[in-house]
Amino acid sequence: MASFSQFGNDLYTGKRSVDFVGKRAIWFAIAILLVVAALAVPLIKGGGNIGEGFKFGIEFRGGSQFQITGANSLNTTTGQDAVLSVVPNAVVDITTVGKDGVQVQTNQLTNDETIKVTAALAKNYGVQITGVTSSFIGATWGGDITRQAVIGLIVFLILAALFMAIYFRTWKMSVAAIISLAHDLIITAGVYALTGFEVTPATVIGFLTILGYSLYDTVVVFDKIRENTAELTDESPRTFGEAVNLAVNQTLVRSINTGIVAALPVAAILFIGSFILGADTLRDISLALLTGTLIGTYSTPFVASPLYATFRQTEAGIKKRDKRVLQLRAKSFAA
Repeated sequence: MASFSQFGNDLYTGKRSVDFVGKRAIWFAIAILLVVAALAVPLIKGGGNIGEGFKFGIEFRGGSQFQITGANSLNTTTGQDAVLSVVPNAVVDITTVGKDGVQVQTNQLTNDETIKVTAALAKNYGVQITGVTSSFIGATWGGDITRQAVIGLIVFLILAALFMAIYFRTWKMSVAAIISLAHDLIITAGVYALTGFEVTPATVIGFLTILGYSLYDTVVVFDKIRENTAELTDESPRTFGEAVNLAVNQTLVRSINTGIVAALPVAAILFIGSFILGADTLRDISLALLTGTLIGTYSTPFVASPLYATFRQTEAGIKKRDKRVLQLRAKSFAA
């Protein structure tokens, strides 16, 4: 523990340093590869249609849902046979819930088909007819949910961009942060496509939550960057990029600690929700939270901060000052 504290102290003083800004080409290449891979997964799984590469929950696609409690078997084939015996061409998706529960989802059925499927499921799973509950969600309602989710995301990004532009008094920090947020979103979505987890309203809540976490981490680091770069004068020994890199290193241990503290309980919720309780809502939201927390912790030092340094280092005043600092450094080395 003492060695880790010493490591953090060395990062803060500059005795040790991870070269986030100097090696940004490597970090940008890794980020681009991750984004391309995250986009390719649903595109390939969907046969060229990126939307088909995700497994959307019944709330988005619409359909009928049956919940069986006290089932004498958790065999998914049992439920599929029951549905297909009534509706031969039905699209059936079955998951287990806890130790004796089964959830069956289909495309939307008629009232008569729903009654018959309920009876068939009760018979096949050995429960009373009251042990099977049914519900349905129309495609229109699912479409409304999708639109509201997209609107919520767009509003969040706009407000976040405006807040950072006003707070930091530069649009370049705002743009760097939003690009980093988009990077986090795309990769998290790619994980959902890869794992086949359902995208539900709980998932959307998780997405918005991780955006808030990622933005919080970015703002903290950017605030330190602003503090370090505001202190630069003609006599300062560091270039602009070096001042940015020092700020990232000074906040690195805090970011790691925050990320670990946030990720551990979420990982526990994901494990318990998926493998013990079979609670779909816990599973759906916790995967988004876990992935987003890990990606958000990585993206601030490796994507957002180097990107901001890249934007600013093209400015004439900063280029001129950096050139002078490097010339003075070369002269001191020569002497």
